[in-house]
Amino acid sequence: MSEGWRGNWQWSRNGEVLSKIGMRAEQGRIVLDYRVRLHGGEWEPVTQPVKISYVDCNFGGQRPFFLCPGVVNGQHCGRRMGKLFSGGRYFLCRHCYSIAYTSQSEPRYDRMLRRANKLRMALGGEPGTAHWIAPKPKGMWQRTYQRKRFEIECCEDNANQLFIAKYAHLLSLGEREMYFGE
Repeated sequence: MSEGWRGNWQWSRNGEVLSKIGMRAEQGRIVLDYRVRLHGGEWEPVTQPVKISYVDCNFGGQRPFFLCPGVVNGQHCGRRMGKLFSGGRYFLCRHCYSIAYTSQSEPRYDRMLRRANKLRMALGGEPGTAHWIAPKPKGMWQRTYQRKRFEIECCEDNANQLFIAKYAHLLSLGEREMYFGE
């Protein structure tokens, strides 16, 4: 964004504007103009300047980052972030608002299945253990295909074992003997 640039964004549903934000670029920063209502109170106007830092890329050019304007426990945050979140009055980074990634609260067996599905789709197949693993794509080395196929099977087996172990208390004695050899 070049200095002097102005723009706005609005969110609407069924033709009714729910929210909007104005933005303008100044020297080394972007200024956000919006209104906020906390806990059902009155709407308050907010003008929030956010500094922008530029980092050189390996193959030329520069990448812009927001510098988080948050203050947590009396300390200025200043983290270089690609995304800021609206979790209160201001737009701040995920650390200031204590926002976790979805995968951080995801069970290990779900992470294993997500990994297997990602590999399945990379081979041109469909996600899910109900589908066959896709045949080797043209141009892929056989050993690469076998490695990916082995990894899919390994991830799915681990996910099954973790899932069964988590819910073993719901199984009968005979079922536990079948799965765990008890």
